[in-house]
Amino acid sequence: MKKNNIIISFIIVIFASCSDSTTTSDTMYFPPIDGTSAWENKTISSLGWNQNAVQPLLDYLVLKNSKSFIILVNGKIVIENYFNGHSATTNWYWASAGKTLTSTVTGIAEQEGFLNVNAKVSDYLAAGWTSETLAKENLITNKNLLTMTSGLEDSANGDCVTPSCLTYNADASTRWAYHNVYVKLQDVIAVATNQSYTSYFNTKLRDKIGMDGGWFTFGNNSIYGSTSRSMARFGLLALNKGKWNGSTILNETYFNQATSTSQNINLSYGYLWWLNGKASYHLPESQYQFNGSIIPTAPNDMFMALGKNDQKIYVVPCKNMVIIRMGDAANTTNLALSDFDKVLWQKISALYQ
Repeated sequence: MKKNNIIISFIIVIFASCSDSTTTSDTMYFPPIDGTSAWENKTISSLGWNQNAVQPLLDYLVLKNSKSFIILVNGKIVIENYFNGHSATTNWYWASAGKTLTSTVTGIAEQEGFLNVNAKVSDYLAAGWTSETLAKENLITNKNLLTMTSGLEDSANGDCVTPSCLTYNADASTRWAYHNVYVKLQDVIAVATNQSYTSYFNTKLRDKIGMDGGWFTFGNNSIYGSTSRSMARFGLLALNKGKWNGSTILNETYFNQATSTSQNINLSYGYLWWLNGKASYHLPESQYQFNGSIIPTAPNDMFMALGKNDQKIYVVPCKNMVIIRMGDAANTTNLALSDFDKVLWQKISALYQ
């Protein structure tokens, strides 16, 4: 039995590894930012991938209520498909995958000297932005909002972020809990830059990489919506560690921090980014620690923007690959993470293994 366990472990490591160099030899391509020029493509055959694996992947995406699916390799489109009436010009919501946009803009504001990630939130928002005592409120930093370690109550008050809803659960930095309070970073950015968050976002991020779309409010949530290609543009920026066609949008130091383990409670969480290949992870709305990688069938160096109803940005540095999935919930449950990810990655990896 021990021998069998060793063999199984070896197979899992190989399956999640990223040894194929054929996808990393090309020069990185960036699509024109005007949004009207053609986006260059790369064929399955030129990559040496398995053409026979394409249709099973597309069939699975249709079965699982997908609306769009894109694979970029070195910035070029390898697969781009739309389903169920969706098209290249249709906007769709990012859900919590858009948290990574806020993380990125926070880093941009810091590099421009407007804010300090390690400063307390109350340096920017007036005291009383929560219902905690002043002493406890002053423990909460911008970094705590980026890392989901504010200590604020995460379940009793839902997504509400008014002061009356932001109540004490634990001291900041002592508890990881997925919480909508991260949106207060948008208020911090607005105060620090003396302009609306949307204006700063558009000028410093969206327009610089040719994205479309915009923010809208749904309940207590700030949601971004765009075309699938705009989501792919952001994924391409992330693949290149904050650089776009030679220009630095976000400095690499912050980007590396954002896509690395940010605290010692949930090892699979950075600054609003999810991280694959870690020793353990927590899921939203749970305090239980699961052992192993979030998606064991995917490369270990992958980091992810994940949203409700299975909105996905997968970024895989070792293959210079970005993958986008938009759509309705793949299963009856609508969590950001589910078995859908594991099976989907079995289908994706069949392309190149």
